Amino acid sequence: MSSAGLHLNVFTNQNNIESDEIRKTKVILTDVHDLLRDISHELVPSLLVRFGLIYALEDLCERNSNSSITFEFASAIPTQKRYIEKFEMKLYFITSELCNNIIKHSEAKKAHILLKEKNNHFLLTIRDDGKGFKTKKMDEGFGLNRIRARIKKFKGSFEIISNPDDGTIIKIKIPLPHQHS
Repeated sequence: MSSAGLHLNVFTNQNNIESDEIRKTKVILTDVHDLLRDISHELVPSLLVRFGLIYALEDLCERNSNSSITFEFASAIPTQKRYIEKFEMKLYFITSELCNNIIKHSEAKKAHILLKEKNNHFLLTIRDDGKGFKTKKMDEGFGLNRIRARIKKFKGSFEIISNPDDGTIIKIKIPLPHQHS
């Protein structure tokens, strides 16, 4: 898709052509490109299937870290611990989506992901040192309602603590699923 858009741009620049049809085609190519990227991100990462949630989340932090933001990972749960597949997948995608929100919206330099088990619950805390937001106003934004609904299906809780210029803390608490033996 990227290369099709590139060829179209080169052609229109070389021939000095600009029309509604070409403009619309460029928009469609961009939209399809973004959609494909999102779909590929949604495909179950092989790391998750092979090595489990803890390992895959640690890898997610490494992959999302770059020169402008660092994702630090800490887990009180052993890396080799496995949960039922559906639970691992849902938690991975929720965490991935929250990381994307931090990258896109927070202007944070540092984010921390902390995992632990307590009182038969899986606890996931994500905090960042970004610009924060008024939770009353923004609760509906950033796909948070979709995430809240997914967590509700697991009979879990989802809490956001944020204020402008004061970073954001997201706390997720989900009852542990029955384990594989």
